[in-house]
Amino acid sequence: MSPQSHIVYRVSKRLLDVAIAGSMLVVFSPVMLLTALLVKIFLGSPVIFRHPRPGLNERVFECLKFRTMTNGKGPDGELLPDMQRLTSFGKFLRRTSLDELPQLFTVLTGEMSLVGPRPLEIRYVPRYTPAQNRRHEVKPGITGWAQVNGRNAIDWDRRLALDVWYVDHCSLGLDLKILGLTFWKVLAGSDVARPGQVSCDEFWGTSQPMSHAGESQ
Repeated sequence: MSPQSHIVYRVSKRLLDVAIAGSMLVVFSPVMLLTALLVKIFLGSPVIFRHPRPGLNERVFECLKFRTMTNGKGPDGELLPDMQRLTSFGKFLRRTSLDELPQLFTVLTGEMSLVGPRPLEIRYVPRYTPAQNRRHEVKPGITGWAQVNGRNAIDWDRRLALDVWYVDHCSLGLDLKILGLTFWKVLAGSDVARPGQVSCDEFWGTSQPMSHAGESQ
C-alpha cells in the first residue's frame, strides 16, 4: 500500500469506525442499559470490567467489557477458577457478544477500531516473537480476521498468524468483509471457546515459525 493509499485508508477507516460505533451506541443503548442492570443483579458490582491492554504501538489503554464472572473466592482468598465463576448469564453474554458492547466507547475515543487484532494481556507482550509482535502495528479491534476464522477455538500460533496477516493485507474492503462475517458469527454464537473450556488458554510463547495465514473464508 502506497503512503497516499495508506492515508486514505486510515481516514476512511476512522470515519467508518465513528459512524458505525456511534450508530450502534444509539441503537443498542436500551440493550446496554438492560444488560448493565442484569449484570448488577446477577453478578454484582462493578458492572464494567476494565483491564489494561496494549494497543497501537503497544500503547496501553483500558479495555471495557460487561462483567461475565462473579468474584467468588476460595478458602485461601484467591479467585476461584474461571469455570466456577462463569455463570449461565455470563455464558449468554459471551455467546451473544453483548459483553463486548462497551468497547464501542473505546472505538469512539480512537483507542480501538471496529476491526483489528483483539487486544490481549499485557503480560503476553514479552512472549511474542518479533513477527507476532507486529500485531501492534495497527489499532486493536472489537473483531478481527482471527475472530472470523476460528476466534478462541483455534490455537495461539494460528490466531497470531491471522492477526499479522491482517496487518499486511488490511484494506477497507477486507474490514467490511470481516464486519459482515462477524455478524453471522455472532448470530451463530460459534467459536466462543474450545469444547470444555470457558476461556482461551494462557499464551506462553512459541518457538515455532509463524505459519502462512491467508484467507480461509
